[in-house]
Amino acid sequence: MRVPKYKVIVDAFAAKIRGGQWPVGTRLPTHRRLAADEGIAVVTASRAYAELEAMGLVSCEQGRGTFVRDLAAGDDVVDERAVAADAVDLSFNSPSVPGQADLLREALRDLASAGDLDALLRYQPHRGRAGDRESVARYLRRHGLDTGRERVLIVNGAQHGLAVTAMALFRPGDVVAVDALTYPGFRVLARTLGLDLAPLPAAGAGPDLDAFDRLCRGRRVRAVYTMPTLHNPLGWVLDDERRARLVAIARRHGVTIVEDASYAYLAEDAPPPLAMLAPEVTIHVSGLSKSVATGLRVGFVTAPGPLVPALERAIRATTWNTPALTAAIARRWLDDGTVDRLEARKREDARARQAVASEVLAGLPRAAHPASYFVWLPLGPDTRPDRIAAALARRRIAVATAEPFATTPAVPHALRLALGSVALGELRTALEAVRDEVEADARR
Repeated sequence: MRVPKYKVIVDAFAAKIRGGQWPVGTRLPTHRRLAADEGIAVVTASRAYAELEAMGLVSCEQGRGTFVRDLAAGDDVVDERAVAADAVDLSFNSPSVPGQADLLREALRDLASAGDLDALLRYQPHRGRAGDRESVARYLRRHGLDTGRERVLIVNGAQHGLAVTAMALFRPGDVVAVDALTYPGFRVLARTLGLDLAPLPAAGAGPDLDAFDRLCRGRRVRAVYTMPTLHNPLGWVLDDERRARLVAIARRHGVTIVEDASYAYLAEDAPPPLAMLAPEVTIHVSGLSKSVATGLRVGFVTAPGPLVPALERAIRATTWNTPALTAAIARRWLDDGTVDRLEARKREDARARQAVASEVLAGLPRAAHPASYFVWLPLGPDTRPDRIAAALARRRIAVATAEPFATTPAVPHALRLALGSVALGELRTALEAVRDEVEADARR
């Protein structure tokens, strides 16, 4: 069979990229130049580049050109690729404070001596045991969300909470409004379930709510996914006025609000959660992975009463129930104040890390909350984020580009720096390297 010309070009270009002949950031010929060089139509050249982009080998940027991508960087989630054991990881947050392992040892000893271990080995109610849910409800009330245990479901971490929410509420093709830059885990979940993500541009310290209203007027929007208290990756906290308007738009158009509060514990004195303002239309998702330990996969979903049965069925379909052992440890720590103390220590830790970042990155444009574990670092239009990421990888430092966070075809030139997975001394050195590579790339 005759091989189409564009396939020959794709194979040749792919071999050069994978073989390292064209390094990260190499600008490829324009569509017209490629067409002229190969004696093909411009549409055929465009088809070749589209296939290379679908293979993850190049990045096509409107108005700028086509560039070779960093093949070591995943495009779906920040933590998808393995980070070498000897590398400094600024791509993924796993915040920890000293003494957490001792807390676990103590909790396990207490369970062994006083707990009903036989009960922990049995199947549990899909939504969690009543006592565990009551402990979660008390915790949420301390954080501004006045709810009862009948509206609480215990899940295997906040990501699982988002998954069961999407499975219970949405169908393939449903339109879900999201920020133009959003949490990569929801982006991947939406693609897995065939959801249609409609990006909302940023407008200052929050999403453009005029754009949200226009979107709802023009399309049937099923839900809006939002992080009103400490947005990942931009760090904003929506004020009372924006929260009230977002809720009003959602109510007016029959839109369900999915509120992700995974990092909300870091923002003290934040306005009330959206689930407090509009409990009848809001599903609130949070958990202990970031505030306590990433390995403690215990999360919480708070939902309007009519939606609880559907969410319970989704939990049954995916994991039956959250393991009783981890739920029992979480309950103890919620009740005895351990969670509150760890959250306070992590707020202090995050502020110390942001202070280091502010000092080292002074003069560079950036967006961050003063008590968050990440920094958004916008770059100039001629700076190549993937080239910087590749240069840092050679220095054994892992960072994330904007690609995993972007829900728009045009991906902004930026880096997301996670501050919570390395020792404070290492963090300073790593951020100095980031600054060096950003400034070096800008001089090219």
